[in-house]
Amino acid sequence: MRKLTMALLGGASICLAVTIALLMWRVGGWAAAAAALAAGLGLFISLQGVVGRSMDQKTLRGDFDALKRAHLEVAGQLEQINESLAILADAVQEKAVRRSEELTFEVRMLEDLIQRMSQSLDERLAAGLTAEAADEERPQIFRRPPAQTGALLQTVREALAENRVDLYLQPVVTLPQRRTIFYESFSRLRDATGQVMMPAQYLSVAEPEGLVAAIDNLLLFRCVQIVRRLAKQDRKVAIFCNISLSSLGDESFFPQFLEFLSENRDMAGGLIFELGLAAFEQRGSVEARHMAKLADLGFRFSIDKVTDVDLDFRELQRADVKFIKISAETMLAQLQEARSRDLHPSDFASLARRYGAEIIAEKIEHERQVIDVLELDIGYGQGHLFGEPRAIRDAVLAEADPPASFMQTSLRRAAAR
Repeated sequence: MRKLTMALLGGASICLAVTIALLMWRVGGWAAAAAALAAGLGLFISLQGVVGRSMDQKTLRGDFDALKRAHLEVAGQLEQINESLAILADAVQEKAVRRSEELTFEVRMLEDLIQRMSQSLDERLAAGLTAEAADEERPQIFRRPPAQTGALLQTVREALAENRVDLYLQPVVTLPQRRTIFYESFSRLRDATGQVMMPAQYLSVAEPEGLVAAIDNLLLFRCVQIVRRLAKQDRKVAIFCNISLSSLGDESFFPQFLEFLSENRDMAGGLIFELGLAAFEQRGSVEARHMAKLADLGFRFSIDKVTDVDLDFRELQRADVKFIKISAETMLAQLQEARSRDLHPSDFASLARRYGAEIIAEKIEHERQVIDVLELDIGYGQGHLFGEPRAIRDAVLAEADPPASFMQTSLRRAAAR
């Protein structure tokens, strides 16, 4: 189209120039005709340039409009794709949440079963039953022959000697924000095949042999290193670290324990020592004195495995207990029963705060429990709903490994008992 336009324009310009040149020849001769022809050709060249640029601009505008339309079409298609992906993601997430709830329920049932078995064994030992009598009273499925006990003890010793002790962390969150503010630490031993052993499996043989102190020692060292790592990342998150009554009462272990903490007292805000309520109530003067020394360094204490909301808050305050962990199900049930008594359910958390302690509702598994706990003015929650215990990655755990002499000293001390 452009070539045709330019050709017609050129022909018209040449005809006009020739016509003017003929007229000028008749009037003024050949000189005038030549001048007119030259002027006509110059005019032709000028017009051709102007018209060409005009047509180029029109073509560019057309191309730009086409490109703009194509862009809008692509944007529309991308929007449709994003909507489809969002629908697909919602469907996948809904399925994952449903599956996670099913798994959480199953895991919770297993943990409760193991805990009941452990509590039953502890009650028998506290009643003064001998190992033989306790073994005879158990069903056949729970009996542990002496050879099996010896093999399990050897497995525990090897796991400690070869540093096959893993650190697991579970978040403790603020309510209702659900922001992680603490972690609870758990130790898990692995046998030579890599199979994880739960505490209910090995504590019954490890504690009489003095190996619990070695486990506490390693867990403490790793918790300190993890707290340091979090501090470097500017994450002010404290860790609940379990400590056994035997560790607190061990006159040979505790001085080294206290010395290590004295050298790391800057971690006092990041470490919270946790005891079971039964162990706390059984502590003697030695354990109480050692707890006081830890408190003097700025370390705080937590009580868990609480089965009754009727607590001696004054005694807890004297021992510098700052946190009390109670199963959400147990707390809700018992506070409803206490409604008819002096204590109103909504006053339980404020009563604990009056003595310097915060209530942490643990084992929260369902959203309904969160609503019920919030109505009690509980500020912290823990449970599979907010996150399951997860193993620290091997690379991070390697940074928290103690010196070789650290564990060897603990094992030699246990063997000498």
